[in-house]
Amino acid sequence: MINGQRVAGRGRIAVLLSGRGSNFEAIYGHSQKTGANFEIAVVISDKADARGLQRAKDLLLPAFFVPVDEFKNKRAYENHILDILAQYRVDLICLAGYMRLVGGVLLGAFKNRILNIHPALLPSFPGLDAQQQALNYGVKVSGCTVHFVDDGVDSGPIIGQRAVHVMADDNVDTLGARILKEEHGLYSEAISLFFAGRLKIAGRRVIMLSP
Repeated sequence: MINGQRVAGRGRIAVLLSGRGSNFEAIYGHSQKTGANFEIAVVISDKADARGLQRAKDLLLPAFFVPVDEFKNKRAYENHILDILAQYRVDLICLAGYMRLVGGVLLGAFKNRILNIHPALLPSFPGLDAQQQALNYGVKVSGCTVHFVDDGVDSGPIIGQRAVHVMADDNVDTLGARILKEEHGLYSEAISLFFAGRLKIAGRRVIMLSP
């Protein structure tokens, strides 16, 4: 449930990505399972050479490269994306390594219908290089967070988190790999809860409703 409106059934999602697309592949794998309540309708990337974009094409999914520099401003760029989302009847946007801040056009059209995953336990270490931020700070526990997207940087209401212990000999790659493993399960779980109508936003809190 989102702001009092129940969302149920097999939903259609758009995955926006800029890079390797490992979370996209994990979401796709979950969507293929018997009983999954969502499917990937379209994949969009702002990078022509994004590995995730090529992987989507290999899987025969509708996949689009939308070059930012071909549009006069961010509004025009996001309006073009909206046209694609409408064409594929998208219910929910999932950011999976999408390296751009979402603007007002998408936020307005998909209010409380955009999710993001971040490789830290928010509100700690938002923005870029979250794993390095955690190591520099010396925390003993890091992890990942799935949240609704708002107009801030990794600041929207939190849906779920998973913790990962930081080892004394960790570097960005080793810590990042363990966090990524948790991301893969957590993101699909959050999407499933959304389409099961089990998420209700109350201020900054996301309340998990009973099945």
